[in-house]
Amino acid sequence: MPIVYKIDVLKALKDKGYSTYNLRKEKLLSEGMIQALRDKRAISWDNLEKLCKLLQCQPSDLIEYVEEEQKEDN
Repeated sequence: MPIVYKIDVLKALKDKGYSTYNLRKEKLLSEGMIQALRDKRAISWDNLEKLCKLLQCQPSDLIEYVEEEQKEDN
């Protein structure tokens, strides 16, 4: 996957005072979203926006493009 997380988002949220329990309880993030972050899967633009608001950062602080290596056909 060429778009990857630059940081451990859940750790960054915890450092800001947001435990996964609080995120779910206060309905800031869904369980599916939290699981996607654990699995380092892609998230929607809306969820990326929520993360930026909670962490007071820019999307480029969270994700980056990493070019995939080309596989040779032999």
